[in-house]
Amino acid sequence: MDKFTRDIEILSAKLNIDTNAEDQRKLSVLKEKLIHLHEESIVKINHSVMELVCAKHLILKGYEVDIERPIDGLVCDLYGVKGLGSHIVEVETGYIPPSHALDPANYRKSRIASKIIRYGNHSEKFALGVPPYYLLQIPDILVKPPRDRTMKDLKYLKTLCDLYYKDPPVTLDEIRNSRIHTIYIIDVDEIAIREVDPITYLKKRSAFTSTA
Repeated sequence: MDKFTRDIEILSAKLNIDTNAEDQRKLSVLKEKLIHLHEESIVKINHSVMELVCAKHLILKGYEVDIERPIDGLVCDLYGVKGLGSHIVEVETGYIPPSHALDPANYRKSRIASKIIRYGNHSEKFALGVPPYYLLQIPDILVKPPRDRTMKDLKYLKTLCDLYYKDPPVTLDEIRNSRIHTIYIIDVDEIAIREVDPITYLKKRSAFTSTA
């Protein structure tokens, strides 16, 4: 058993402690999918364990959950359906590639803006999932209601996204209509999730990064 599989199995055992047989079955399907994707060098462990913890949270809230699901030319980390509503969650670990060692803040802000804009138009509810030790660089404009975004706002975000993510470029309509509804603080150590609305996160985010 390689380290990825071993770590996933250990986490799965923890996730199953307080879940019923049906929820355990659903989590097992997702676990096996991640192991298979790892064998194809598609996923990595830090990201995958956060996905599984978040998947359990959504399952317990009544969602049918898939992981690494293709949707409209994208691949979303978690896709949940409950009733007639859909929910996409994109997990962010805060990784900075070496090629952006000299512009990490701008890179992360562009990446997060691009995620919200690209994915926030493909479900009724969109969320970002982050570890407690990572500070999300969410542009304030994307927390505003779409009706309050000016053309200047839209052009700023397009310029920001196009700096790093132009394949394909985001459109002004996508920027105008995108929304982020929730932020999940995913604590893998404690197998716990805290839901925070984006406005509160922007106001108090410094407190969320404390490890004390």
